[in-house]
Amino acid sequence: MSDHRSQFEGKNVLITGGLGFIGSNLAIKLIDLKANIEIVDALIPECGGNIFNIKSIENKVKIHLSDLNNFAKISDLVKNKDYLFNLAGQVSHINSIKDPYSDLRINCQNQISILEACRKNNPDIKIIFTGTRQVYGKINSLPVSESCLPMPVDPNGINKLAGEYYHILYNNVYGIKTTSLRLTNTYGPRQFIKNSKQGFVPWFIRQAIDGKTIKIFGDGNQIRDFNYVDDVVEALLLAAISDKANGQIFNLGGTSVTLLKFTELLFNIIGGGKYKIVPFPKNRQNIDIGNYCGDYSKIKNMLNWQPSVSLKKGLSRTIAYYKKYKKYYW
Repeated sequence: MSDHRSQFEGKNVLITGGLGFIGSNLAIKLIDLKANIEIVDALIPECGGNIFNIKSIENKVKIHLSDLNNFAKISDLVKNKDYLFNLAGQVSHINSIKDPYSDLRINCQNQISILEACRKNNPDIKIIFTGTRQVYGKINSLPVSESCLPMPVDPNGINKLAGEYYHILYNNVYGIKTTSLRLTNTYGPRQFIKNSKQGFVPWFIRQAIDGKTIKIFGDGNQIRDFNYVDDVVEALLLAAISDKANGQIFNLGGTSVTLLKFTELLFNIIGGGKYKIVPFPKNRQNIDIGNYCGDYSKIKNMLNWQPSVSLKKGLSRTIAYYKKYKKYYW
């Protein structure tokens, strides 16, 4: 990974969703780079916020417990900030189907509130937004580039796409510097692991650690790609400091394997395990995207980013973390 110390030392940084999975890992890295960090998080149940995530830096960051639709609060927080890492969001596809209005508010309406707060109070700020590969929907050919027409399969994908497009619009129309990264299956320490609503990766890890039988939907041959969280943090930092990234949307991507291969690697690291192939539940069949792997050549060429942590190494680190701190996550 690059040494960003000179770019971030002494800089004022706000992280929305900073008590969550990626936000907390980013905050820890930025503290190491000697940035001044403030976190805003609503700690919405099942959105992933966990105060233990920042235990190692709790005395070095300022935390604001607030919903992002509190325009007065957000307007005050964005003042005098050099960077805003906008990571707050609702990522559960199942929850978005059950309650599309809440997903709309969190993933779209709140994003406009943040952007307006910046436009009116700090138009020189740089904003990095975390989008999702879910916006592409079902794909016919792989790998998937940014030129692929988005066809979301659930409310979450639609609302995340709208939130992303608002960020790019504010760059193009209002001159607010923004970049969006379309994340794929990010995994690692500090991820929400209480249930399966935030993706199969943390849930498979929990089931394997607990010695329970993992249920794989479909035939297990679905292809997915994976990024260890440290690699995602690196991409966020590179996007923040690069003017070439302004107004751009980038795919991330990494190791591509089938669900069966992923599960076998997981068992190999843990030392055993059980799985069974089961039919898709009705609430998941219609929103399954089939196979996916992202073409990340754009961000590689423009920002010199590529994943550096292998799936085996990343899973080993993740499993070790949860075994050590299980009581704070189970």
